Amino acid sequence: MMYPFTEKILKIRDLALEKSREYFNEIDVIAEQNTLRVLECFRKHQVSDYHFRTTSGYAYNDAGREKLEAVWADLYGTEKALVRTQFVSGTHALATVLFGILRPGDELLSITGAPYDTMQSVIGYAHESAGSLKDFGVTYSELPMLQQQVDWSNIRTAIKPTTKMVLIQRSRGYSMRSPLSVNDIKKICAEIKTVKPDCICFVDNCYGEFVETLEPTAVGADITAGSLIKNPGGGIAPTGGYIAGRADLVDLASYRLTAPGIGSEVGASLVDNRLLYQGLFMAPHITAQALKGAIFTAAFFSLLGYTTLPAIEEKRSDIIQAIELKTPEKMIAFCQGLQKYSPVDAHVRPIPSHMPGYSDAVIMAAGTFVQGASIELSADGPLRSPYAVYLQGGLTFEHSVIGVMGAAQEIENIHSEK
Repeated sequence: MMYPFTEKILKIRDLALEKSREYFNEIDVIAEQNTLRVLECFRKHQVSDYHFRTTSGYAYNDAGREKLEAVWADLYGTEKALVRTQFVSGTHALATVLFGILRPGDELLSITGAPYDTMQSVIGYAHESAGSLKDFGVTYSELPMLQQQVDWSNIRTAIKPTTKMVLIQRSRGYSMRSPLSVNDIKKICAEIKTVKPDCICFVDNCYGEFVETLEPTAVGADITAGSLIKNPGGGIAPTGGYIAGRADLVDLASYRLTAPGIGSEVGASLVDNRLLYQGLFMAPHITAQALKGAIFTAAFFSLLGYTTLPAIEEKRSDIIQAIELKTPEKMIAFCQGLQKYSPVDAHVRPIPSHMPGYSDAVIMAAGTFVQGASIELSADGPLRSPYAVYLQGGLTFEHSVIGVMGAAQEIENIHSEK
């Protein structure tokens, strides 16, 4: 078959594949270990096709929902979990934790610098937003990252008597900082507890699930949350999010999701629960596919002369691959080229636009089966310096290779037109 790419692009593909493959074995080992963990939890909790049925109304005693949450809690090493399609996004799940636990006069401390744009709107300090934590009298402070790392020397002074919760963002978000490993999170939580034992360590786990063999709640985090249309949905979950952690904290979050006194006892499984169970089963493998695609992307664009974070040889703690493209024109071209080789809406050419929760125009490529699912091959970024595009996902490694070549070809076409 004739490839629709130049000889230059195909040659760089071959070189990038050669450079990438030496890093794939470790990813496969982690995927196998995580698959075993999932299987053992499914067996322990005796998952059956009976648990896949839908329910309606209040859905009291929804066996499928309750079983799924028991599996999830076990997998995360926690006392309790909420795994619900009623969460509309990862930001919604995170906001549910914040509003469920924090009270007027409490302080939220972000220990990983400024969180990403949509969370800034939830907090309400970078930009005024109606209904934010600030509106409800919750104060906020942040400890800036130091040379792209947590500022270990100032953690103790950053925690005040009013600091009720510390927010730990695992992934890079829309920044060029390094993501946190599970071991990093373990050390952060231990340090926080030595200063203020009752301080709640809350991890934004988006993009990090199943990248390692443990989750943050297994190493000291009190509570964590994320999205089902990222890693843990395995590309099958059609919507939803999760919260997992200490039972008392999860209960508080559940009162925000539904109502005080009702909490996690209701919530119909209107979506076939099979999709959530099967997505969880597939998650370790799909996450591994996304990681391989990210490594290939780092190799490919570094060969083209661009700065990539992480670099190909760096250990990964999330599935995001950042590429500094330096100009808005190249960001747009990258996303348009990736979209062209998507399975859905390949005929669409994305353009920058303003989106709710973002301060800058955002360009996004997401020709996905589940709308906006960032475990499927997608890329986005705000049009601001250093004009970095953030690639994530990829249900198959083969699609990642083709999509990345398409993105590079579109950038090359800019130069040829000039």
